[in-house]
Amino acid sequence: MLMEQLFFLPSDVKEFPPPHLVRRDLVVAFGGNMNPDTLIDAYRKGYFPWFNEHDPIMWCHPEERFVLFPEQLHISKSMKTLLNQNKFSFTIDKAFAETMNGCKTTIRKGQSGETWIHDRIETAFQRLFKLGIAHSAEVWQDGKLAGGFYGVLLGKVFFGESMFSTVSNASKYALIRFMHHFEKNGGRMIDCQMETPHLRSLGATLISRKDFVLLLEKWIPQNENIW
Repeated sequence: MLMEQLFFLPSDVKEFPPPHLVRRDLVVAFGGNMNPDTLIDAYRKGYFPWFNEHDPIMWCHPEERFVLFPEQLHISKSMKTLLNQNKFSFTIDKAFAETMNGCKTTIRKGQSGETWIHDRIETAFQRLFKLGIAHSAEVWQDGKLAGGFYGVLLGKVFFGESMFSTVSNASKYALIRFMHHFEKNGGRMIDCQMETPHLRSLGATLISRKDFVLLLEKWIPQNENIW
């Protein structure tokens, strides 16, 4: 149902509206559920959940999408130096719950301390992780988790959800190392969702909703993941 260009989804929703029907920016729908099949259909079509703990489920689909292509990854001289040092170690899927918690509890500059990563979000993504659809990238220093991020992998697209760092440059290190692994295994695009200076410095760029959806259709075969 479409009312004032905002979709209202039933609690048992099976499929999201086709993206070409979306007319709003950012929040475009609410309702539905956080079941794995629902989330997979949402991401496949470019929607992602973003809502506070006591709010109804809200779904976003920005008019412009901030994305990072492997061939456009920019590594500064200082980061190249860091990559050649033994300051950090890098892993994938070794500490998914801890990485989510780091994203949840780390206060960013300019934030009040509130977070959209609450129990419903954590439970939903833990389920996706157990299904091999959600993944985490972790950076360690002296045996302690220093930064990382998590997200959803469908086909050749990784949808980044949140990242954190407790040590300078740890999240950049995580993304660069992950991108190398991602590209090596056939990955074509990381969805960064919203524009930030941090990600722009690494080469991320804005593309239109239309172009983003076309790339999703191209790079997400029906039942195929790159790993």
